[in-house]
Amino acid sequence: MQVFSLMSNPVQKINKKQFFTDFLIEGEVEKVTIVNNEFVEVFIKALKLEKEKHKHITANKIRGKIGPHYYFNITSGEKFENDLKEFYLNNNVNPIEQIFPDVDTRKDVFGEMIGWLIPIIIMLFIWLYVMRRMSGGGPNNSIFNIGKSKAELFDKNTKQKINFKDVAGLEGAKEEVQEIVDFLKNPKKYTSLGGKIPKGVLLVGPPGTGKTLLAKAVAGEAKVPFFSLSGSDFVEMFVGVGASRVRDLFQTAKSKSPAIIFIDEIDAIGRSRGKNQITGANDERENTLNQLLTEMDGFGTNHHVIVIAATNRADVLDKALVRAGRFDRQIYIDLPELHERKEIFLVHTNNLKINKKLNLDFLAKQTPGFSGADIANLCNESALIAARKNKKTITKEDFLDAVDRIVGGVERKNKLMTEEERKIIAYHESGHATISWMLEHASPLVKVTIVPRGKSLGAAWYLPDERQITRVEQILDEICATLGGRAAEEIIFNKVSTGALSDLEKVSKQAKAMVLIYGFNKKIGNVTYYDSTGQESYFNKPYSEETAKTIDQEIKKIIEQEYTRAKKILTKHKKSLINLAELLLKKEVIFKEDLEKTLGERKWKEVEKININKLRS
Repeated sequence: MQVFSLMSNPVQKINKKQFFTDFLIEGEVEKVTIVNNEFVEVFIKALKLEKEKHKHITANKIRGKIGPHYYFNITSGEKFENDLKEFYLNNNVNPIEQIFPDVDTRKDVFGEMIGWLIPIIIMLFIWLYVMRRMSGGGPNNSIFNIGKSKAELFDKNTKQKINFKDVAGLEGAKEEVQEIVDFLKNPKKYTSLGGKIPKGVLLVGPPGTGKTLLAKAVAGEAKVPFFSLSGSDFVEMFVGVGASRVRDLFQTAKSKSPAIIFIDEIDAIGRSRGKNQITGANDERENTLNQLLTEMDGFGTNHHVIVIAATNRADVLDKALVRAGRFDRQIYIDLPELHERKEIFLVHTNNLKINKKLNLDFLAKQTPGFSGADIANLCNESALIAARKNKKTITKEDFLDAVDRIVGGVERKNKLMTEEERKIIAYHESGHATISWMLEHASPLVKVTIVPRGKSLGAAWYLPDERQITRVEQILDEICATLGGRAAEEIIFNKVSTGALSDLEKVSKQAKAMVLIYGFNKKIGNVTYYDSTGQESYFNKPYSEETAKTIDQEIKKIIEQEYTRAKKILTKHKKSLINLAELLLKKEVIFKEDLEKTLGERKWKEVEKININKLRS
């Protein structure tokens, strides 16, 4: 950068030796200038420029007359001056003819500009890159469109393959949502009677139950503009962006009415206001929520814009958001019942090559507590297992293996354990199986294994009764069966192990619920300390220290009574317990049929379920 002024008009570069031997000793040098202590400019006398060796200099009319004509680099100005004096001394140069350098300090304006501009340009590129990444990229997501809504639009021209036929189960919810679609298609049918179109529908339920799938079906059936986005799409690091996106979303929806807006995971912006004790911590989210409340309550029914939202945390939503007039309808979508699970299996096995002998009723019974998403995953997992075994069709065994993999985890056949540990695990699982077989209200056993899966060293699969209400004796039987593993260890080995940790955790929660929540304890009485609102402080209990002691005593009493009961049952059927454990050690996996051979046929039959909808029809 320092030689930019020289290089803008070409100057011949020489070395220091040439300067002394070719120019200075010949008396051709008029003056020299040390510039910035880095290089030396050489000016040749006008008369000497006529020499042949300087013709290339005189070719440049401006530089040839003015100079400098040559330059060379130096390590320091002081050293150059010493070299000059030494040269004069060694060559007996007349003092009158001696020339001494001028010193010049020059500012490199261009170099300084570049030095300032390069960091600024780099920072600008980094900032633009970060903003582009934050806004998701694409031509419509630049930093200048940050206040625009990110909603994805589905209309009649968009190919949406999902419709209500693809939504299995969810009869009540499907009817409600189908009615919403009909509102938009035939508004006069309802407004002619004086009715008003609902402004909002809130879908509530556990994860994987089909809330988003139901919304996709609405998009496929409605044939009206359908705007889909997530609650987190409103949130941004910049102040005011969330509210701006809400305004833009509703403005666009109004311009295309009749229309539907679907907001998935609305709890991202719809949480209750004013609970955060840190002032200003959630101002941006609250501003976004306030704008949403205004927009939902601000447009009239003549706009024909309906908001559908989904969440699995309805308990944390702001009361102003879920009131009538905003979300007029709240549809709870629960985990599918037995007949609904069968319908879901029908949908997800439609494209699978399943064995003709496969009974979907059996699969539905084997999957209590499974959501629609779990069943979809189960069907896919069974196909992968069948492919791994090079089968041409998917069989019952493949589905059962898939259930084991999803519920219990991956089978760990290479897990190292001693023979003593295998024996303890076998008796532990046999204890569970024996007691659950002997008690009326305990869940009937389907399969027992001592092959390690996931984090567990052994496991027992049961088929729990899908009850709508639970009685005291049912919970007590479940606690007794859960404690059967530890009881078996104590009876056979006269010792207990850490293998019952998860069992103890489970029974402690059940006993605590009996005393604190369900009012099943005589000493505590018909009192519940359950807080359905979730507002209760963790540090402030709603009962006294005296009551707390009683609660602890009663919880312990329930667990100890059922543990004693479990030991009595196993002592009575000790021979059957030993036979079952030996069979388990031999086969590693035993099924319901093996239990019937060892323990005899179970006394209690499965209670037949009644479909309420069929009774009503």
